[in-house]
Amino acid sequence: MSGGSGSVQIPVVPNATLRPDIIAGLTASAVILPKAMAYATVAGLPVSVGLYTAFVPMVVYALLGTSRVLSVSSTTTLAILTSAQLAQVVPDGDPAKLIVATATLTLLAGLLLLAASALRLGFVANFISAPVLTGFKAGIGLVIVLDQIPKLLGLHFAKEGFFRDLVNLASHLPEASTLTVLIGVAALVLLILMERAWPHSPAPLAIVGGGIAISWLGSLAANGVSVVGHIPQALPSLTLPSVDLVIQLLPGAIGIALMSFTETIAAGRAFAAPGEPPIRANRELIATGAANIAGALFGAMPAGGGTSQTAVVRATGGRSQKASLAAAAISVATMLVLAPLLGLLPQAVLAAIVIVYSIGLIQPAEFLSIRKVRRMEFRWALAAFVGVLFFGTLQGIVVAIILSLVGLSSQAANARIHVIGRKRGEDFLRPIEGGQEDETFEGLLILRPEGRLFFANAQQVVDRIRELAREAKPRVLMLDLSRVVDIEYSALQAIIEGERSLAEEGIVLWLAGMNPDVEEYVRASGFAETLGAQRMFSNTRAGIRHYQEIGAGT
Repeated sequence: MSGGSGSVQIPVVPNATLRPDIIAGLTASAVILPKAMAYATVAGLPVSVGLYTAFVPMVVYALLGTSRVLSVSSTTTLAILTSAQLAQVVPDGDPAKLIVATATLTLLAGLLLLAASALRLGFVANFISAPVLTGFKAGIGLVIVLDQIPKLLGLHFAKEGFFRDLVNLASHLPEASTLTVLIGVAALVLLILMERAWPHSPAPLAIVGGGIAISWLGSLAANGVSVVGHIPQALPSLTLPSVDLVIQLLPGAIGIALMSFTETIAAGRAFAAPGEPPIRANRELIATGAANIAGALFGAMPAGGGTSQTAVVRATGGRSQKASLAAAAISVATMLVLAPLLGLLPQAVLAAIVIVYSIGLIQPAEFLSIRKVRRMEFRWALAAFVGVLFFGTLQGIVVAIILSLVGLSSQAANARIHVIGRKRGEDFLRPIEGGQEDETFEGLLILRPEGRLFFANAQQVVDRIRELAREAKPRVLMLDLSRVVDIEYSALQAIIEGERSLAEEGIVLWLAGMNPDVEEYVRASGFAETLGAQRMFSNTRAGIRHYQEIGAGT
């Protein structure tokens, strides 16, 4: 693919991929459509909305996206975020109001994604760290599972938040419908066994087919089992958003847009094969934004790239977005032909599908892996997890972002400073650590700060330099700035003040290894004139040679 990230060019793929792509698309649709319907129920919407989401956004992304195989429709995370937002603006669950609110929410998310593309904000997706995202998704997964268990048991009660819902579930257990429980648990067990035996198989389609057959043969609706009900046997019609809901839905739309883009980028990069064009962040913003805007106008809920459905496309030989177009065509056929049959599907079967594919969001092994490497990030993951359970899903995004930014700020504000020595017998400079017998130079202390020096860490860096200088009592202190990528005005002023303080203690400051930008700032400040050519060096080795040549006579 060619062209800048802001250009819109339809990817050209050889026709030789048509047959494998069609096969992959047909196979993937057997997974995508049941899950899309299930995710619509998670959001509190009719299952037809799930079918619309597996049609319009998928087609638009196929024409505009940079990933060859990414499948775009509803996802677990987006469904639960949509549910939380719709519950706030349509508390009575009025179907007509829900459709309008969904269109408005999806349109806002799409417009925000396009605005982010115009501002070239593709990098924002990286603001949620992997550990925090692990905790956030685990919290989302637990919330979804708890949300679906009542449907699995045939129970109905108002949702009041995770912990209250847990208490309500326990108190309503005696009211569970035995027939609904049998159907739901059977679907759950069969789906788990089939997924383990044949990963990425059309297992959801088989479960849906079986559920419809049992519902029809056993007249389950007449026996008190909740079924999907009427599904319009038609293509999606034009749905207009409501301007009156914009202010109420905007905060939620921001969170949904962020998660849509984050999931899309993550899935796109995860399934990019060697030799394929790279995933371009700002172009993906255009593609997902346009997909959501188009979807909003035809009754779809917020959409993004899904990992499990993309895995099916890749595993079954998909090589281009023709696979997504084939899957979208199956969505159309389903809406026009199979809608009456889908209306017979028990809600418990959909709940089982949601539970099986949401459990994967909860990854205890990832928590343990994070804890093994970095305990601080493990605490962030736990905090994000607990934040979702206590504050809700939308607020959980805010918690996740704040934690990531606090973590980033904490790391940046605590710049590391190494004492540098030379490995004995080799011309190799490295940080001196315990157990090493590196060579040092009498009267010369070499310190190497790392990272970006700016107002948040300037004082800490200078204080640490003074502390190390007082301990070593050198005649010359050489700052190796080769690992300093940037130096902000406040930090530079702190170093200038530090040089004066060191001079009063009889310690001469040298600078070495500055990159061109840092050196330019030093010269522009006038500090280079203060130091003179004899106290500034292209690299640390040059400074050491000069120190040895003058015989430490400073």
